[in-house]
Amino acid sequence: MIKKKGRSIVDIKQMIGARIAEIRSQKGITQELLAGKMGISSKYLSSIERGKENPTLNTFITLSEALNVDLGEIFSFVQIEDSSKRKSMVQSLIKNADDDQLKLAFKVLSALIQK
Repeated sequence: MIKKKGRSIVDIKQMIGARIAEIRSQKGITQELLAGKMGISSKYLSSIERGKENPTLNTFITLSEALNVDLGEIFSFVQIEDSSKRKSMVQSLIKNADDDQLKLAFKVLSALIQK
């Protein structure tokens, strides 16, 4: 599995998919409605949101237009509001981190989380 900075491609695809689902949900749009706006099947959109597909750049552009957000917004993981998703993503990052990354993560978290 190819990894980039401690994250596997699968993890990144899942984070992008979770971000798409979050934006869609925040806008009160169903998968069926969004898929219809994009001209794709709701099954394909569901697979994208679960990180199971490899959408093309054209699909991402169409998605951002259908959601009425900047393309970069789809790739902005720090804004995920669902605390359970955020916690799961943090745990996944920690699980895949090497020793040096864990040391740094510990220092950062220790500084942020004061008892």
